[in-house]
Amino acid sequence: MDILNKAKELLDQNADKVKDAVEKVGDLVDEKTDGKFADKVDQVQEAVKKKLDEK
Repeated sequence: MDILNKAKELLDQNADKVKDAVEKVGDLVDEKTDGKFADKVDQVQEAVKKKLDEK
C-alpha cells in the first residue's frame, strides 16, 4: 500500500499539473479525431477535474 499512498500524495501535491495535462491530452485527442469524440473527451476531462477537486 505504500506505493498507492505515495501516488495519492503526489496527485494531491500536483493537482494543477495533472489538470493541465488532462486538458492537453483531451485537446490532442479532439484534434487527432477531428472532434469525433469531443463530447466523451469533455466528460472524462470534467470527471477527472472533479475528482481532483474533491481532495
